[in-house]
Amino acid sequence: MGALFGYYAAADDEDAVRAAVREDGQPMGTGYDSFVVKGLDPVVELLPAEVLVTGRTADAVESDPRHGHVVGMAGDGEVVTLSLTDSFRDSLGRFDRKQLGEVVRGWSTSSVFSAQSDLSGLTGFLEDLAALAERALVRGHRLYCWISV
Repeated sequence: MGALFGYYAAADDEDAVRAAVREDGQPMGTGYDSFVVKGLDPVVELLPAEVLVTGRTADAVESDPRHGHVVGMAGDGEVVTLSLTDSFRDSLGRFDRKQLGEVVRGWSTSSVFSAQSDLSGLTGFLEDLAALAERALVRGHRLYCWISV
């Protein structure tokens, strides 16, 4: 089936863990501003988009302590919760949506995707993530991703 990735906003790291490590029997992300996708890893595949949106180098993003930081885990790693950087949230939340197409074109040609990458799928994902980032900024929340294998 492949891994599922749930991108969402939460107040802080503890709140983020509650979204993914459920003790109430509810599906992950229930009650949180979120969306789920297949195959868009926040650490590797999202890195080129973050570089393009923030203007930071890949090294600067990777050295950010919030880049892919594990904030929680369920079981033996069946579900892992990772943080996204605040600079990505800030930049993406304020990004001119008319420019997202240019970001997607650059992102799709990065080494993390094959030459046959679906531009419309990447565009839809980035639009959803930008809207999530914008709402997170308004609420003072941070961005996270749970991964379920």
